[in-house]
Amino acid sequence: MSTAVSIRPASGSSSLAKAVALAIVLAVGVAFVAKYVFHYYLNYNPAGFAQYWSRRAMLLVHITSGMVALLIGPFQFSRRLRQRNIQLHRVLGRTYLVAVLLGSLAGMGLAVTTTFGVIWGFSLFCLASAWITCGAMAFYAIWQRQVDVHREWMVRTYIVTFAFVSFRLLNDYGATSRLGNPGERADVYIWASWVVPMMVASVIMQLRRMRRAAGPARVQAR
Repeated sequence: MSTAVSIRPASGSSSLAKAVALAIVLAVGVAFVAKYVFHYYLNYNPAGFAQYWSRRAMLLVHITSGMVALLIGPFQFSRRLRQRNIQLHRVLGRTYLVAVLLGSLAGMGLAVTTTFGVIWGFSLFCLASAWITCGAMAFYAIWQRQVDVHREWMVRTYIVTFAFVSFRLLNDYGATSRLGNPGERADVYIWASWVVPMMVASVIMQLRRMRRAAGPARVQAR
């Protein structure tokens, strides 16, 4: 088994920028949970769940697992946490991946039983499939001790975890909340909420790999 571990010192400015970015992501995640998730726990009745009442078990598994993954995720990208407490990092990582597994399976169940139409159900099923696939790849990579590959798949997994937050930001706020009719808007944004960030992240990760690979070649050329 090969181990792909690379230790690259980070500058103070880049570390600060990363810490601020993770803090913003966490704050947005907490705000999302407070506005869109907690009311289901506080109003456990047919009125509170509306059309989800008959599927409340699946919904509660889905939103609880998603909440756990959403709030744990930013801590998993903290270099300081990994360096200072690797055991905590591993425990949180296992918890995160279990939450992704349960949330994905419940999401698939909600997708195939949705009352909002075939297109919405198909979109949700694809989102849940991407979530569980990215999580499985992250688990397999770390099982194979491919640490850098594991980190990349964890980034992809969190992009999908964050998708419903991105969806709400697009669908409920600003100029994007007024485009088209509500049904068409939702069908488009549920895809855009994870496909576009996934594409951007994949490009950035590929550029980093190319830059790292080009480094030894430049040294040899000198």
